[in-house]
Amino acid sequence: MKKKKRPQNLQQGVSGIKRILKHFWPQIRQQGGLITISFLALLAETGFRILEPWPLKFIFDEIIFKEFQVESLQIPLLDNFNVITLLTFLVIALVIIALLRGTMAYVSTAGMAVAATKVMSEIRANLYSHLQSLSLSFHNQAKTGDLITRVTYDIERLREVSVVAALPLLTNVLTMTGMLVVMMWLNLQLALIAILIFPLFLITTATMSKRIHQVAKKQRKREGVMAANAAEAIGAIKVVQALSLQSRLSKTFAKQNQKSLNESAQTQKLKAGQERTVEILVAIATAFVLWRGVQLVIQGAITPGDLLVFITYLKVAFKPMRQLAKYMGQIAKAIASGERIVDLLEIVPEVRDSRWSYPAHPFRGIVEFRNVSFAYKNQANTLNNLCLTVLPGQKVALVGASGGGKSTLVSLMLRLYDPQEGQILIDGQDVREYTLDSLRKQVSIVLQDSILFAASIRDNIAYGCIEATNKEIEAAARLASAHDFIMGLPEGYDTVVGERGATLSGGQRQRIAIARAAIRKAPIVILDEPTVGLDNHSERIVTDALDRLTKVSTTFLITHDLRTAKNADQIFYLEGGKILEQGTHQQLINRGKHYATLYRLQQTVQYR
Repeated sequence: MKKKKRPQNLQQGVSGIKRILKHFWPQIRQQGGLITISFLALLAETGFRILEPWPLKFIFDEIIFKEFQVESLQIPLLDNFNVITLLTFLVIALVIIALLRGTMAYVSTAGMAVAATKVMSEIRANLYSHLQSLSLSFHNQAKTGDLITRVTYDIERLREVSVVAALPLLTNVLTMTGMLVVMMWLNLQLALIAILIFPLFLITTATMSKRIHQVAKKQRKREGVMAANAAEAIGAIKVVQALSLQSRLSKTFAKQNQKSLNESAQTQKLKAGQERTVEILVAIATAFVLWRGVQLVIQGAITPGDLLVFITYLKVAFKPMRQLAKYMGQIAKAIASGERIVDLLEIVPEVRDSRWSYPAHPFRGIVEFRNVSFAYKNQANTLNNLCLTVLPGQKVALVGASGGGKSTLVSLMLRLYDPQEGQILIDGQDVREYTLDSLRKQVSIVLQDSILFAASIRDNIAYGCIEATNKEIEAAARLASAHDFIMGLPEGYDTVVGERGATLSGGQRQRIAIARAAIRKAPIVILDEPTVGLDNHSERIVTDALDRLTKVSTTFLITHDLRTAKNADQIFYLEGGKILEQGTHQQLINRGKHYATLYRLQQTVQYR
């Protein structure tokens, strides 16, 4: 069984590398010139490394053991120099070769580092962009901390390993190959003794590297879970503290952390064991070569200089074998990180532009749902054969119990999801025919808890329209009744708000969100519980701002407070994914059914 698994795992490892290179090849190709220069410098470094012990050989053979007569490499030119001149020449050659080797090593490493940084920077940007394009159905199931780990830590690990492990590994493999060729040329018998150690080395390295890779991949997965749990807890810190969950969550995190540490320790033990095993194998090979090499020198088959070169090569050529354990461990972790990145890049967004999509024309604002049915993954239908029509400039209210499908309805209109059945049309065209960007740019949205970014207030408003001028930003803020309080802040429009707008009150955040929606001048506006949680004063200010925002727009208002729905042109009462009632406030009150019952209940609660 074991013999069958090894080739399979090796094949999987090679397949993983191919898969990573296939995805990253366009970025690698862009740095082709720099990579080529680095590789040529690498070859030159290898050549100089092979030449490095030769001045010592000639010092031994031509100066120290000049009388030692044996059939070996002869350079007649050296006989023309006296001993001191030759020694000086060889010592200077030793320094020059070392200097040239160091220079080529610097060019190779620096060039590859720059190339790797540029490649990984572009891959990170592509990954970030790809994550933003993935559908909400993916993000609803994915763990935020794990995604952040892939964008940051996994990318950085790939970049670092390509310079500190992959490049040295390639250098050492080339050096070892070149030195083995020269060793075979010097003395085939001694070279074969050294080569005989390879099968043991390969078996040991392959076996232990496979285990390192498995443990590393498991650890990376656990680290992703830990990051996700930490992000979740920090993001909901108010709830955590209010419910006194710190101790419980800390225990859960500590348990995961301990498992991750144990796996990390296991990886380190495996790597240390692999390095020690390789050192023993190298020592055995060196001992055998010395034992036989000294006999050949005594027999006059090789010179002392030949043996010196041979032992130097053996130490230098097999030094990578001692470090290979470390490199293979790092590369195994990098492959695991690379596969995690590729896994994300291979996910195709469920909602995306089709090949025949085209930019949307300026909308008039006619919105129509035709027999629309939709269900979230592994759930029953949220919307069932829903039909409605909204005319340009109309204000419609979507009311009903929670879970009735109100937010889902507007999410489908924005193409955050696509329906399983039916059509959603704007101005008579299926929204799937429009490009996503051109569709969403013509819809403004104000949520119950509008998110502000950790940027200046000016930037937060401008996110609604990136091309907006300062004059337009101020005009949008005035429409939202936000200008006065903004000017009262320490740096006015340049004041940087805390993450998610935490440094502002709820009413202030909503007014900035309204300004962000207003600056788009969109023909369609979605209001999702925009006044919930506000005090009476803030609610009045926000409501007035919303009235100005939606004056000429087709407006969808999602609300549980039926007082805010009274003035809508149409009210749709949703329950169980269906429209149970439709009409004006007065018409629905006169019918005395679902809407009227809920309205009277809210009135009773309000006046108690």
